[in-house]
Amino acid sequence: MPRVYIKTFGCQMNEYDSGKMRALLGQGGYVATEDVDDADLVIVNTCSIREKPEQKLASFLGRVLPIKRRRPLTVAVAGCIAQMSGSKLLKQFPTLDLVFGPDSVGRVQSLVDAAQTRRVVDTEFHSDTASYPFPSDLDPDASGRIGALVTIQKGCDNKCTFCIVPSTRGVEVSRPIDEVLAEVRALVARGVRELTLIGQNVNSYGVKLEGHPGFAELLHRVHAVEGVEVLRYLTSHPRDMGPDVVACYRDLPRLASHLHLPVQSGSDRVLRRMKRFYTREVYLDLVRNLKAARPDLVLTTDVIVGFPGETDEDFEATMSLLEEARFEGSFSFSYSPRPGTPALRLLEDAVPPAVVSARLERFQSRQREIQLEAHASLVGHVLPVLVEGPSAHDEGVVCGRTSGFKMVNFPGSHTMMGEWVPVRITRGFANTLRGEAV
Repeated sequence: MPRVYIKTFGCQMNEYDSGKMRALLGQGGYVATEDVDDADLVIVNTCSIREKPEQKLASFLGRVLPIKRRRPLTVAVAGCIAQMSGSKLLKQFPTLDLVFGPDSVGRVQSLVDAAQTRRVVDTEFHSDTASYPFPSDLDPDASGRIGALVTIQKGCDNKCTFCIVPSTRGVEVSRPIDEVLAEVRALVARGVRELTLIGQNVNSYGVKLEGHPGFAELLHRVHAVEGVEVLRYLTSHPRDMGPDVVACYRDLPRLASHLHLPVQSGSDRVLRRMKRFYTREVYLDLVRNLKAARPDLVLTTDVIVGFPGETDEDFEATMSLLEEARFEGSFSFSYSPRPGTPALRLLEDAVPPAVVSARLERFQSRQREIQLEAHASLVGHVLPVLVEGPSAHDEGVVCGRTSGFKMVNFPGSHTMMGEWVPVRITRGFANTLRGEAV
């Protein structure tokens, strides 16, 4: 049987799309392999949010394409870089056979078939958003996993000046709630305990469909599915998180005590230039309301350092926001210009690279200190941990996560996988906790 190797770069949406491709190709007889040298078909599923994934793509193809010179091999690039670059990739990599964007995932089998006789590019967005085809086939790798992703929407209608997502994933389309619930039930039937609902802006779920349930109602409906033990979601836009979603943290006990709420900057001036459409105080009010609804809520965020025009005063506002919000983790990056984004018009105000590096180092250093302080405060506490499997580094040690998304390592056996284990925390590191089963 033909074998497919899928390499995934980027976000949870890419991980989810790769799972759908495994499922759809499996219907056509392809078997997934972990060894690229054993593959008949190689798909690189790419991200374009920052520059590093593009570099990874070039590096990976540099290693894969020589294999094709030795034997028959179909090589494809999928995802956001494929959507953004299209036929340019065929010119850049002459032995590439297939390029297709996120909207073409449901057609992956027919595209692979066509690529056996000619080079193929498919980067057309699905024109009829009312009938957008969300693939329902389950990732074959979902069986035996503790957690799984479920997409609830695709695309984004926000116009953040730094973001390329609207160009690479198209307009926002919400998935019908019955399809979402059907996939949740199917995953639970396969043993999945933890569900993560994903979308570019989950808080706007359903708003474009007249009479359709909104995101808060979706959370209630998924929470009610028997067998769902932990419910998470990604990603929220602070502007669109309403009081009904905040109330879910009070009313839904299996909704995880963790929220990733991207802020991007603590400066109102920079937020306006980013077109985020909220202020620092609006964001902090939302944080206060969330923690009132769920006092043990763990908050993480995204921060861009060195956005064009960012002054020392603007950066200090971001540092002070870090102190007020007490984020227990953040994805922080220096600003990266992306093709076709409005922020390119602001590059005449670019911050010198040395200044950006110094600011980023300072932010990340303080963030690490706050994480260590938060984890040190947990020492001695007993926390329920859902065991995910054996540690990748220590024999006789298993790992799992708390409701607050804290990774905990403790001595145990593989028989604990999928179980809730009370663990007394004995030590806190910057990114993980150490403990012992009680």
